[in-house]
Amino acid sequence: MKIRAIRVHKTGAPSVMKWDRIELAGPGPEQVLIRHTAIGFNLIETYIRKGLFPVPTLPVGLGAEGVGVIEAVGRRGKGFKPGQRVAYCSGDLSDAYSEARLRGTDGLIKLPAWLDDRTAAALLAKGETVQFLFNSTHKLKKGERILFHAAAGGIGLIACQWARDVGARMIGVVSSEAKARLAKRHGCKHVIVTSGQNITEEVMRITKGEGVDVVYDSIGKDFWEDSLQSVKPLGLVVSFGSASGMPPPVDLALKGREKSAFFTRASKNNYITSDEIRQSSARALFRMIKKGAIKPVIGQTYALKDAAKAHRDAEARRTTGSTLLIP
Repeated sequence: MKIRAIRVHKTGAPSVMKWDRIELAGPGPEQVLIRHTAIGFNLIETYIRKGLFPVPTLPVGLGAEGVGVIEAVGRRGKGFKPGQRVAYCSGDLSDAYSEARLRGTDGLIKLPAWLDDRTAAALLAKGETVQFLFNSTHKLKKGERILFHAAAGGIGLIACQWARDVGARMIGVVSSEAKARLAKRHGCKHVIVTSGQNITEEVMRITKGEGVDVVYDSIGKDFWEDSLQSVKPLGLVVSFGSASGMPPPVDLALKGREKSAFFTRASKNNYITSDEIRQSSARALFRMIKKGAIKPVIGQTYALKDAAKAHRDAEARRTTGSTLLIP
């Protein structure tokens, strides 16, 4: 069958993304054919497009997160059938930007009837990230103070709501007053606006000089020193992204002597290591959604063929909440 999909024929600016017509075969023995209804955008896809994460061959597709309806099932695709609504946010990073795709059944999540497709696409991958950051990287507790960068982004707004439900006090970092208002509406206790405030100074003012228990840094290079200076003695600094570039190396002899803080790089592939863990993570997120603790914030949607504009807007920090691509 012929479908349309975004393909990158050479790495570079968003203009390298092309709306191609490609041939899609039927499903293999342990595969399903999914017709997409909504696709979740994640910043890591811009890294692949730019060539920061090398791919073995070009052209290559983009995207790791999609929601849709199963149209065909391979002969060993046990537990799945045509007409089922499913979601995924695992496996290779190269085929979600498409009208339809083939995918193995491992990591495929059946959606409950009460959960609509766009909510699932907006929350699944990002909620899975917050789930392991707040439960496995560090078990977030009531009364703890945390600093969370990009608090008005897709992951950040879920973190605002999750921290509020736990009873933790979240200090969010954003780039504008409009984003500050958005983060506060979704549970952020305090917000620092980088266009006019110094992160470390504000953290120390808010915490009366103590610093925060945990820093969650998805920005990397630009605010890395602020992250290190904002944590309390014996606190934890979590790097889980590098939107502005990779953070510089930490001089443990120097920084360790200052606060004896703990440092970790939280990578999803080290936390979500099996289908059983992924399914359990999805169930935990679904419980939060169903009880109303987590609600989707879909800041913008784009037609799938216009995915390049989504990349440009995200890299210019013009987006808030989750971004969806609609076939």
